[in-house]
Amino acid sequence: MTAVKVELGRRLFYDADLSADGTMCCATCHEQKHAFADGNRTHPGVTDEPGRRNVPGLANVAWLTPLTFADPAATTLETQVTAPILGNHPVEMGMAGRDAEIGRRLGRDNCCQTMFARAFPENGGRIDFANVARALASFERTLVSHGSAWDRQQLDPDAQAGSALFARDCASCHSGPNFTDMAMHRIGAADPRLADQGLFGQTGIDADRDKFRTPSLRNVTLTGPWWHDGSSRSLDEAIARHGLSHDAAKVTLLIAFLEGLSDPEFTRRKSLAMPDLACGRRL
Repeated sequence: MTAVKVELGRRLFYDADLSADGTMCCATCHEQKHAFADGNRTHPGVTDEPGRRNVPGLANVAWLTPLTFADPAATTLETQVTAPILGNHPVEMGMAGRDAEIGRRLGRDNCCQTMFARAFPENGGRIDFANVARALASFERTLVSHGSAWDRQQLDPDAQAGSALFARDCASCHSGPNFTDMAMHRIGAADPRLADQGLFGQTGIDADRDKFRTPSLRNVTLTGPWWHDGSSRSLDEAIARHGLSHDAAKVTLLIAFLEGLSDPEFTRRKSLAMPDLACGRRL
């Protein structure tokens, strides 16, 4: 990572030239105000094909691997970026088979030429998909969130009580500094009738049906709706689907703890927002 790679990646994160019809960028689905999720159950792509899974938040994504709900091979940000831009299951940004077009589009802009030259002097500032992916990954590694009340050890009394419940009932999977063990689990019995079979779709192993990666809970109150398909419209519902036997008062305490994992500054940090300037000129 270098400052110039991050600067370029930030611009590209907000650049709709990375989509087939110029209507979508990475930030279309990963909105800063939602901790880089988008607040919808799923998000359609440029062809209006329905999204397959809920858009995850990107807080501390540099430390997450695998990076998606059910693909153990998605272990680096540079490789994962191919799924939304070049993938077709489902179509998101719609550039499958057109990665060379990305270089041509960006190469028409003198400022982009300058930014790529500064970011990638080792290969002559080449404007191609590989360097686009490297720049995007560099920016995404700056999406660091460690300013929650939990991080500052400033949980209020209800959140502290909820923390004890969380440690007892949730922390076996939602573990570590990002509240995920990064493993894939099934909640409840497998259902072969479901369209999305999770990890099974990658491995073909029957025991992997309906297994999905434990999501991070950082900024979880900002990234709803919840579940891999966005089918839980409230945290109460998401908690209930885990089979927890808390009464309503205990659920309230548990949610108070989850609220203590939110980092409002992360959703307002200027260095992560759409840039105003590039090459000294207003965008």
